[in-house]
Amino acid sequence: MRVTFSQGGNFEGGRVRRRAGGGTIAAGGGGLVAIIALAIYLFTGQDVSGQLGAGPGGGSEQETAVGECTVEQANTDPICRFSATMQSLDAFWQTSLPAGTAFAAPGGVEFSGGTSTGCGQASAATGPFYCPPDRTVYLDSTFFATLQQQFGAQGGPLAEMYIYAHEYGHHVQNLTGVFDRADRSGGGAESDSVRVELQADCYAGMWAGAATETPRPGTDTPFLEPITAEQLAQALDAAAAVGDDHIQQQSGGGVNPDTWTHGSSEQRQRWFTTGYEQGSLAACDTFATDSL
Repeated sequence: MRVTFSQGGNFEGGRVRRRAGGGTIAAGGGGLVAIIALAIYLFTGQDVSGQLGAGPGGGSEQETAVGECTVEQANTDPICRFSATMQSLDAFWQTSLPAGTAFAAPGGVEFSGGTSTGCGQASAATGPFYCPPDRTVYLDSTFFATLQQQFGAQGGPLAEMYIYAHEYGHHVQNLTGVFDRADRSGGGAESDSVRVELQADCYAGMWAGAATETPRPGTDTPFLEPITAEQLAQALDAAAAVGDDHIQQQSGGGVNPDTWTHGSSEQRQRWFTTGYEQGSLAACDTFATDSL
């Protein structure tokens, strides 16, 4: 069963950009170095691009704005869903940030093959991510097929929207200073790296719980129709699929909490549920608890 955006009106265009033509990655040159720099940045928060000499890489890219989408398109087309979800996230977080925190919407880019970012060169293997230097959420178009085929996720629109909302949660952390305060240089079950990721899961849950009540700008119509138990189960399934323990099991190795950077499947599901049910920033403070 698909999640349905509420009927009435269209979603404006220009919120998300689509890139093509940047998929050529030089295996022995700057492209590979840029990918390494991006991987280090995403897993540790350390920008080593200058030390490695990593340029933007990627080759010539063409960029177009995703145009206006109807509600039906947002319900059936993944790119329109990305755009509409980002607009829903904008509306929610504009009024949900801590007092004194100025809101600024992140960019959104969908690409295939590879693209240059403010964090280095991204490829399909990178998966969706948020890049703090250019404040943009990046999504490779093949990721959700990989999530289902390699990691056994059920799929479904709310599962996709959970991913968008998680990455947007990192933008919220960037705005509120969590990224600056957290030590993301190491891993482990109790590490700041894991706390950052679980908080982003909780923020995604906050958005999902409110999206059925958050009105679209200029209307009284909420972004989403009521979420069913089946749809919620699909989002939780996606959270479990990207748990560190599940990924380690799928790769054929043993589960080693000392190397975790994102949290276990159970933790990711639980923190999403906490945000969904409690709906507050205080409930999502993963840095204030000894029980992750």
